[in-house]
Amino acid sequence: MKKLTNKELVKVYYDELWNKQNRDYIDILFDDNITFHGSLDISVKGKEELKKYMDTILTGIPNLFHSIVTIVCEGDTIAVKALYNGRHTGKLFDYEPTNNKIAYSGASFFKFKDGKIIDIWVLGDLKTLIKQLS
Repeated sequence: MKKLTNKELVKVYYDELWNKQNRDYIDILFDDNITFHGSLDISVKGKEELKKYMDTILTGIPNLFHSIVTIVCEGDTIAVKALYNGRHTGKLFDYEPTNNKIAYSGASFFKFKDGKIIDIWVLGDLKTLIKQLS
């Protein structure tokens, strides 16, 4: 596989890792010490912890789809405005399944080093999300 640009890595992160749920991309995308800070008040470090985070989210919203609305690149940082869609069919934290369709916006900030993602900060519209989970 050719070396991907930072922008290509972000697109693969959304398309392959989240939308297609292809876990093989974890080793391609992330530094071993990846840090992830999610808007659902979860911070994890390392690939194994990131996998557990994904499992938690995808248990609650198994068909969660991430759409890139805007992507801005500046040096070793990329900012993405995203739209998240899915159906709440499983337990997500303290929220029992509602079968509600969910749609909410968010912004993610990616940092890179040596062709790998080393840090992700996600800020989501939690007010809209929680309303749809209730």
